[in-house]
Amino acid sequence: MAGLRIQEAASWRLDEIYRYTREGWGETQANRYINGLFEAFSRIDSHGVASKPVPAEFGVEGFFFRYERHFVYWRRLSDGNIGIVTILHERMHQIERLRDDFFGDRSDAPPLP
Repeated sequence: MAGLRIQEAASWRLDEIYRYTREGWGETQANRYINGLFEAFSRIDSHGVASKPVPAEFGVEGFFFRYERHFVYWRRLSDGNIGIVTILHERMHQIERLRDDFFGDRSDAPPLP
C-alpha cells in the first residue's frame, strides 16, 4: 500500500474547507466532512474511489475524483506514494486553480489552451 502525502495547496484547502463548514454547519459537520475526505484519500490506492485522468486541456498529469461538493486532485509521486495535490469546490474555476496548485509560480507550466 502506498503512503499518502497531503501537499501544501491541499493542506491549505483542507483548512479552508474545515473553517467554512464549521462556520456554516457546525463543528460536528466539519469533522464529518474532513474525516470523509481522508477516508476517500485512503481508498485511492486500492481503487476504492472512481478516479479519472485529469483532462489534457488542464495541462497537468494526475487524476481526480468527486467527493460530495469537491473535486480531489491527486498524482502518483516519484517515490510511489500518492500526493493529494488540491481539493477544489465544484463552483471554482477548475483549470486555473488546478494549474496554480500543481505548478505554483513555476515558469515551466505549459500555457493555457
